[in-house]
Amino acid sequence: MITAQAPGKLYIAGEYAVVETGLPAVIVALNQFVTVSIESSADFGSIVSKQYQENSLYWLRQGDEMVFDNRDNPFHYILSAIRLTEKYALEAGKHLSLYHLRINSELDSADGKKYGLGSSAAVTVATIKALLAYYDLPLGKDKLYKLAAIAHLDVQGNGSLGDIAASVYGGWIAYQAFDRDWLQAVRRESTLTELLNLEWPQLNIDLLVPPENLQLMIGWTGSPASTSQLVDKITIAKAKKRRAYQQFLEQSAACLKMMIAGFKQKDLAVIQAQIKRNRQLLQKLSDFSHVSIETPLLKKMCNLAEEFGGAAKSSGAGGGDCGIAILDAAQPTHQLAADWEQNGIEQLDLAVHNVTL
Repeated sequence: MITAQAPGKLYIAGEYAVVETGLPAVIVALNQFVTVSIESSADFGSIVSKQYQENSLYWLRQGDEMVFDNRDNPFHYILSAIRLTEKYALEAGKHLSLYHLRINSELDSADGKKYGLGSSAAVTVATIKALLAYYDLPLGKDKLYKLAAIAHLDVQGNGSLGDIAASVYGGWIAYQAFDRDWLQAVRRESTLTELLNLEWPQLNIDLLVPPENLQLMIGWTGSPASTSQLVDKITIAKAKKRRAYQQFLEQSAACLKMMIAGFKQKDLAVIQAQIKRNRQLLQKLSDFSHVSIETPLLKKMCNLAEEFGGAAKSSGAGGGDCGIAILDAAQPTHQLAADWEQNGIEQLDLAVHNVTL
């Protein structure tokens, strides 16, 4: 049996602006995983998730095509990952076979709570990693990212693909998105193998090392949000408020440039100052777009952290899910965690995960 894992993620800063080509964000991979296992099968294939037992898929092979019984399924990202990876395997001269594929996710709680840790990206990456191992196709992180980005983009249709980068590279990363219009055009005239070998315009993934005195706290507000829907709403606002949106992009880019410099200079004060600045910018975006990014509970979470001398903000698309706080590691956090809990905010006991491949 072959097993592969991919970690979840949280955005530290740069949300929304990062969906634009070449604009930066800082993201961190966390030690909660999606695990995918594959076992060869003689008679039929299956896709089974511990989280969705009632929606397991069964399939047969007709030539090189997978044929499904179920007309409605929740596994679009898994199926897209399989389709793209098997296309790559065929281009490499591999013979496709039947197998049982099993998925187990730690990114949602046992009772179905969604924490907003990027489960769709992690399951895409883990599925591709498992299939590449199954078909004996070693692939470096750069090409793994590209393959997973295409598979994820085919389903979601929007977003920056930064969560894919976090699941592939691990640790702390500075990320900026590639030109998706270029990708769409070049896909029409390139094989998948050729596409993975190309340099993707504007794509940049830079591994960061945080200062030793940086402490990350994660608070969950218990209110799940849809990233795709929130990004769609911002896209509508972008068309109506072009000048305000352009100003937001420019200010976000400047903020992230200073924050990334703070990481490279190991300067916690600079990082904290830019976290606060990024929170202000997201509040401006929320005001002119009328999209609720920082919910009342996220606001409470951030304000409590700032009272303790930290810097805090919503993480990702906002609208619920998680917030992050950056504090000095010398500062005890048990009182802040207790204050969060009294206000209905759950501290998630997560750590940064560094990927090896």
